[in-house]
Amino acid sequence: MSSFEFFFSFYGLLLGLSVAAMATGLALALQHRTTVRIGYLTPLLATFVALDIASFWDAAWAAFRDAPFSYGLLVAGLLIALVYFIATSLIFPYALKEGQSLDDHFWANKRMVLLLTTLANLLMLAVASPSILARPQGALLMANYGVTMSLYVLLIVPAALTRRGMVFTVLVGIHTAIYLFIAVRTALPPGLGG
Repeated sequence: MSSFEFFFSFYGLLLGLSVAAMATGLALALQHRTTVRIGYLTPLLATFVALDIASFWDAAWAAFRDAPFSYGLLVAGLLIALVYFIATSLIFPYALKEGQSLDDHFWANKRMVLLLTTLANLLMLAVASPSILARPQGALLMANYGVTMSLYVLLIVPAALTRRGMVFTVLVGIHTAIYLFIAVRTALPPGLGG
């Protein structure tokens, strides 16, 4: 097992727990769908965060696959994955009561969820920067990451801070559409995906 495989198995396990926490919350909400109002805000938030984790996992693969293993990298991965786990754990309530609306839980936790995902992405970029810059054309790659992170912050931080459902929906909806476009484009056979 290479040092990267060792690191990524640990990192992937922790990120996988984040997905499992979110999936468990969704399953619980669906089990209680006849007595709990689900709405569209919480599912949109969960969809965005799930796609964000997939994008994050992809970026981590690209950034760290050539990085030498170190205990510091392992601790940084642990910290970033814990931030994601906390964020995903806040998307759905752990206990549901008859007549409850997930919108109430959404408004109480949406800000923290989105600010934590933003923090995780910023931490990942900071940790990955030396590896990115060490590559051929690293400055260009870093500029690319900078543009991508700027777009992320411009869409997600205002979505975190708004108290208006439509503003949240538009901002997170745009970023979700970007993630879906990238997923479809990169899933196409070579020559069709660009």
